[in-house]
Amino acid sequence: MEILHIPQKPDINRDRLYAILSDAEAHREPIEPILNRAKKLEGLTLSETAQLLTIHDDAELALLLETAGYVKQKIYGRRIVLFAPLYIGNICSNDCLYCAFRAPNTQLVRKRLTLSEIEAETRALLREGHKRILLLQGEDAKSSVNALIQAIACIYNVTEPAPVTGKLQSIRRINVEVAPMSVKEFSLLKQAKIGTYACFQETYDPLVYSKYHKAGPKADYDWRLSVMDRAMEAGIEDVGLGALFGLADYRFEVLALLEHAKHLEQRFGAGCHTISIPRIEPAIGAPVSEHVPQPVSDRDFKKLVAVLRLALPYTGIILSTREQEQLRNELFHYGVSQISAGSRTNPGAYAGERSEHTTPGAGNTVPEKPGNAVNAEQFQLGDHRSLKEVVLALAKDGYVPSFCTGCYRKGRVGSDFMDLAKPGLIQQFCEPNAFFTCSEYIEDFLTNDEKTELQALYAKLIATYPGTISSVIKRGLQKIKAGERDVYV
Repeated sequence: MEILHIPQKPDINRDRLYAILSDAEAHREPIEPILNRAKKLEGLTLSETAQLLTIHDDAELALLLETAGYVKQKIYGRRIVLFAPLYIGNICSNDCLYCAFRAPNTQLVRKRLTLSEIEAETRALLREGHKRILLLQGEDAKSSVNALIQAIACIYNVTEPAPVTGKLQSIRRINVEVAPMSVKEFSLLKQAKIGTYACFQETYDPLVYSKYHKAGPKADYDWRLSVMDRAMEAGIEDVGLGALFGLADYRFEVLALLEHAKHLEQRFGAGCHTISIPRIEPAIGAPVSEHVPQPVSDRDFKKLVAVLRLALPYTGIILSTREQEQLRNELFHYGVSQISAGSRTNPGAYAGERSEHTTPGAGNTVPEKPGNAVNAEQFQLGDHRSLKEVVLALAKDGYVPSFCTGCYRKGRVGSDFMDLAKPGLIQQFCEPNAFFTCSEYIEDFLTNDEKTELQALYAKLIATYPGTISSVIKRGLQKIKAGERDVYV
């Protein structure tokens, strides 16, 4: 990958971005020309994005959402990618005032999973039907990159029979969301065959950042801001950005995310593979979660999702189970393309095992009353449905639940992925692979009645695809029906 002579971190000019927003508020422009340009699937400028972010009129908002739905359909069709987060530790040396894992929080049971516990968690996820996971842990000095690599190898090596057919299941893609590293450490992580590396800036406003990140390595704004440059220098092609909405003005965060993505595009030839959009949710021992500084309403949340879809049309938008089922269903229409399902956000929660190394309290300290410590989640979940419940609901709403890992395993990543995505050629791979992985799930995890219902639904949907894609899908489905697995193009 050629590295151009561009600064080694994005230039997020705080005053400039706020000025763009102020100008958009003061000088409203007709949004129809902006939305018509967005339909060309070429993205938006900062000024155009600011005009859409400052929409107040209900009719204009409806038009924005309709356009986002059009763009989402053109690029992603009916597929929704599914994954589960796997937390392998909640010991953390940072003091982030919105997070239950913060070091001063003595209300939390601290835990770092052993390899045997990681294996048990993986088996539990495989029994549910997951193929893609996001690996997470707190930022702790004792959590070395070598230990992380061992955990990754452990997960990839686990196989578990499916409950219906007995076919062996395995995790096919591990994305990683951990603390920033050096280029050398990222190079080691790359060799471990990870998928996407994700890291959220939380807030791009440096003044707000310093207010809510009181101590620990994460208090260094610039070290975190430059993390994706180091990851991509190390050869990691796919990276995921994110902001924690509720700390600063959500409109500023959206513009900053665009600036960050643009920087990566200019320097490495590929922007971010995904953007995550969590809102602050209640969390034990996290004061900011109880009094959110700048709450984002559901109305504004829909708006920001739609704007991101138009501004970065080929970037995956990830929505977690922080949000309620009804809102998640709405956001699928306006731009969300990946979701977590059946999530747990505390270490050991899937298998329900307790480590002999569990230590109550913060870090290695034990609170005066360890009996008061709880095995709490990092934040409060909004959607508590199982993976199966989510799959069935998506199917009945006309979506194709996808566990696809084909692009990563075929090398269609980074700039190569974008070279296929921008002219629309990626569809010939994504659509069949979504149906293949969904069909595997149907065969291996559903009852006969559930299977019959979904297969009838998808037969009608497949008939609507162009002949070439439809033929590829039907051939793959025949292989899966005959007992073959891990089919992808």
